[in-house]
Parts: sequence; structure tokens; C-alpha cells
Amino acid sequence: MIKRIAAAEIEEALLYQAAVAIVGPRQVGKTTLAREIAEKRPGSVYLDLESPANRDRLADPELYLQQFEDTLVVLDEIHRAPEIFASLRGIIDQGRRAGKGIGRFLILGSASMDLLRQSSESLAGRISYIEMDPFLTLELPADIGTLTRLWLRGGFPGSYLASSDAQSLRWRGDFIRTYLERDVPQFGPRVPAVLLEKLWTMLAHGQGTLLNASRLASALQISAPTVQRYIDLLADLLLVRRLQPFHRNAGKRLVKSPKVYIRDSGLVHALLGLRTFNDLAGHPVSGLSWEGFVIESLLAVAPERAFASFYRTVAGAEIDLLLELPGGALWAIEIKRSLSARPEKGFHIACEDLKPDKRFVVNAGLEQYPVDAQTTAIGLPGIAKMLHALNR
Repeated sequence: MIKRIAAAEIEEALLYQAAVAIVGPRQVGKTTLAREIAEKRPGSVYLDLESPANRDRLADPELYLQQFEDTLVVLDEIHRAPEIFASLRGIIDQGRRAGKGIGRFLILGSASMDLLRQSSESLAGRISYIEMDPFLTLELPADIGTLTRLWLRGGFPGSYLASSDAQSLRWRGDFIRTYLERDVPQFGPRVPAVLLEKLWTMLAHGQGTLLNASRLASALQISAPTVQRYIDLLADLLLVRRLQPFHRNAGKRLVKSPKVYIRDSGLVHALLGLRTFNDLAGHPVSGLSWEGFVIESLLAVAPERAFASFYRTVAGAEIDLLLELPGGALWAIEIKRSLSARPEKGFHIACEDLKPDKRFVVNAGLEQYPVDAQTTAIGLPGIAKMLHALNR
């Protein structure tokens, strides 16, 4: 069992909150972790709401759940029965009056926190949300081989732990088809699977580039607003990230479009048919795939209220990732796939514009050393460890 960082956050939340929701894409390991947590609590109950039999048990949630006041109830795939949230409020409030108001429910959902919150507004003040990512850099050994494998295959356990690169690619292909044919229709209007796969593949080819909805719409022969809705859906399912541009420098002409990344690098490579590291290393998407991989790795361990953006001016000043941390500190991060630690000229110009508190060049190595008086070269495991330490 690979120890997951989210486990400690979930255990801590169960000590003070009545319900804890674990959100994340399908197959990310939510159920495995929830079962592991439940096994530590005698008498815990696990209900998979994809099972008609388990949903039937909750036909009258108050009647069924009142017999489990003293133990943990795990409700998996909650998006299958969002109406249960309304009943949970009364059950939780009744338990609080009886002095049994914490650690009652562990809720699992395959959608974003924002989407799940829309269904659980009645639980305000009674529920904590924890996002669970695929395997993270800090959850695995800090060596080049492991890092390369994680980048190539992505962090979904079934893909990362596959016995070969070919088997890993087949797993990811099956994952993509399952999402297109089964999971996406649960959350939005019926979207033709072939059309959405084309869009997903186009986003993979344009990994980390500025969103141009009109160009995508023209290629797909649909409207730009429809493209935006489809990307919204993929973002709600935690499969795509829109990284917003920094916009607080009124004295500069700034890029205003977001960058779009497929969040798991393994899915990028599967959509492009890249099976091995040699396939990836020679592909034009390699550099931007690495950039997206680094960004996702860092945002997964950054403090909860950190705000991420990128900075780019029309004149060419650019910072790949800006992190505004709680308390106001600003970190500027340049991302390089090579072992070179020399940032581009545009990075220095952008730093002169913004005066960040810390400057980093994240490269493909593991060592940490100064590039100049203000900039530090560092590997991905090193800077991820620094960010994660800020949560303590």
C-alpha cells in the first residue's frame, strides 16, 4: 500500500467534522483509501451507491442510518444519489444533539468540490471537502526513474502500477473510453462521445497553450460557447485545469486567456498514443507535458488557500507558474524539462515587474543550488516538499 498524503487530512477532518467528502476522478484510489480508514473503526458500514441494492437500503435514509449512530458510514459514488444530502442534515443535527456529532460520514464523489457543493448546500458547516489526486511526487521515491515513470504513465494507480508501459497505455485507453461513454453523461447533457474525444485529443495536442475556443469550435464544427461548456464539464470532473492569467499589473498589456492543461500527464500521452519514454521525448508536446506535470504536482501539495496563475505580457515577459500563498508571499516558478537551470530572459523581465518573494527554476534533476542571488534551481521533489511543509 502506497501511503497517501490525503489520508492524514481525512483522518484529521473526521476528528472535528460530522461529514468529510473525498472528491477526485474515478479510479484515483478514493474507495481503497476510504476502506482502509473504515477498517480502523469497528462496525463501519460501506455503501456503494452504484449498486441498486445499496441504493434501495437508503430508500428511507433516516430509518436506515439511525442504527449506525456510533460508527462511520462510507457513502461511495454519492453523485448517483445527491438527494441523500437533504436527509443527512437532519441525521447529523440529531446526532449532534445526542453528543455524537463528529466522524459520522465519509462521502466519496467523482466530481469537483464546486459541483458537489451545489448538491450539498444543506450541509454547510457540517462537511469538509478534501480533493484526492492521483499518485503524487511526494508519495513515491525521490529518484529520476520514479519521476520519469510517473510523468510518462501519470498518477492513476492502475496506470502507474501496470506491469509494462504497453499495459499502462491500455489501462488509460480503457479509462478514457469509460469516462466518455459512461461517466460524462451522468454530469452533463448528452455529449456525443466521438465529439468529446476529439476535443480531449485536441486539448492534449495543445497542452499548456492559451485557450482559443473559436479555433477549437471551427475544427469541431460546433459553437465556441459549446466548446466552453464541454471544457467546463471536463474541469468539473477534475480532468482538465484552466490556469488563469495574473491580471493585477495594470501598467502592462497582459495576456487575458487562460491556459488549458489535461491534469494527468498519462492521459495526455494516451490521447496522443505515446507509449514509451522514447516516444514522449521526441514528441513536440514533451516540454508542455512536463510543464503541466510539474504544475499539477505542486498545486496538489500547495496550501489550501494558495492561488495559482501564470504571467505573460504581450511584450514577452513570462512566468510559467505564480503562487500567491496565504499571508501574501509570491513565488515565481520557471519550469524546464532539461537539466539546465538558466531561466529565459522573459522570466527575469517578469520578475522585475512583479518583485516575487522567491524565484525558482524547476528542472528535471534532483539537486538544489543557487542560479544567482535571487533564483534557486531545484528538482520537482524538492520544491514539492517545501510547499507541503507550509501546510504544517
